[in-house]
Amino acid sequence: MRNLRRSLAALLVVGLVGVVAPAPAGADTLDDLRARKAAAQKAQSAAEKEISDLEEDLEDTDAEMAAAFVELRRVEALLPVAQAELDEAVATHTKAQAEADALGERLEDAKAQESLLVTQVQEQDAAAKATRASIAELARRAYRGEGRADSLGLVVGASSTEEFVNRYTLSQTALRAQTNSLTDLQQAEATSRNAQARLAGVREQITELKTEADAAVVAAQAAQAAAEEKKQEVANLVASQKTQLAKIEARKQQQLAAKAKKEADAAALEDEIQKVIGLTKKEKARLAAIREAERKRAEEAAKKALEEAKKKGTKPPTTLPVNNNPPSSSKFLAYPVKNVHITSSYGYRMHPVLHYLRLHAGTDFRAYCGTPIYAAAGGTVQWARYVSGFGNQVMVNHGTVNGANLMTSYNHFSKFAVSSGQKVKKGQLVGYSGTTGTSTACHLHFEVYVNGSTVNPMSML
Repeated sequence: MRNLRRSLAALLVVGLVGVVAPAPAGADTLDDLRARKAAAQKAQSAAEKEISDLEEDLEDTDAEMAAAFVELRRVEALLPVAQAELDEAVATHTKAQAEADALGERLEDAKAQESLLVTQVQEQDAAAKATRASIAELARRAYRGEGRADSLGLVVGASSTEEFVNRYTLSQTALRAQTNSLTDLQQAEATSRNAQARLAGVREQITELKTEADAAVVAAQAAQAAAEEKKQEVANLVASQKTQLAKIEARKQQQLAAKAKKEADAAALEDEIQKVIGLTKKEKARLAAIREAERKRAEEAAKKALEEAKKKGTKPPTTLPVNNNPPSSSKFLAYPVKNVHITSSYGYRMHPVLHYLRLHAGTDFRAYCGTPIYAAAGGTVQWARYVSGFGNQVMVNHGTVNGANLMTSYNHFSKFAVSSGQKVKKGQLVGYSGTTGTSTACHLHFEVYVNGSTVNPMSML
């Protein structure tokens, strides 16, 4: 459990860092981030398959701890995907915001250019207006006969040579002024037309840029909202992770106590069976020694499996087979269900949460609630009653087979179909599947006893 806390605490730290300040994408492109997300989603699918297999591993776990552990594994599977989606959303928002900012700058530049062109057009229009006024004044003066440059007028009107020269000079100056005014007017009008054409183009560009900029702002806002949503999703998952870990820790002692009680119940049941068949103390001691040797072999196998899994970075097996078939095993028994689907085999199991070893002393068959269960062989119903841990149990005594007493038990029934002391035939209905006792879902837990000790049911089915 200490290792579990350390590993989960490390994961919590990583998750919290992603929530408070998501790691920058760095050189990762959106394609890189999407590839990472796809890999995380693939891993999640594999984890979901593993989670679906947890039911049998958690059969002997109290309901609250089992639910907390399943939820914890689900959260652990979702977190990498959520973090990858958050990274992608942040990168998408960064890109969208950069595009919006760039379009905003272009729009501001275009508006500044528009302002300059408006000023230029206004200045050229004012210059043209002033030039037209000057030309109009020259025209009025010419109409009144002022500044005419005809030779007769200059000669007749002059009283001296000096006056003639002065009049001629004034006449030439007026003519040049008139010509220059016309040229200035033409240039001002041409410049104004050019500026107006450019202004129209800039205003069209502004309209297009404004549309693009508005759309880019909307996209950036949507990307920001998506990033915030993913950030909250990661935060919620991390919070759930912490909650489930706390629940598991809180139930640790209760689970260890339940394990001890389960083992005590199984030992009491075996002792009762051995008393029924009249087993001697010597024989009991021999069977106990065999069971202890098998347990030690299982512990060594589990330790080796854990070390190999750690080296390879893979999940260690949770069930270890036990070679304790009866010396003269035979296919004496029939399957207790019509549709045979084994969900859990006989053997030692490593608890997925607390990592202790315990014996799963039977074979579990899929049997949905209310499924009919049948006697594996003929015999006498030793009892049909509630047994602590096993729930509603039917124990059938088949007598001596191959020199040893043989019994079979059918556990977790929802309803009995036989009663204690009743004779039954092979294939006769004995009860209906359920989830009474220590069970997380409806199924049949089937056990086989040879001289009061459990053996692998598959050795005789």
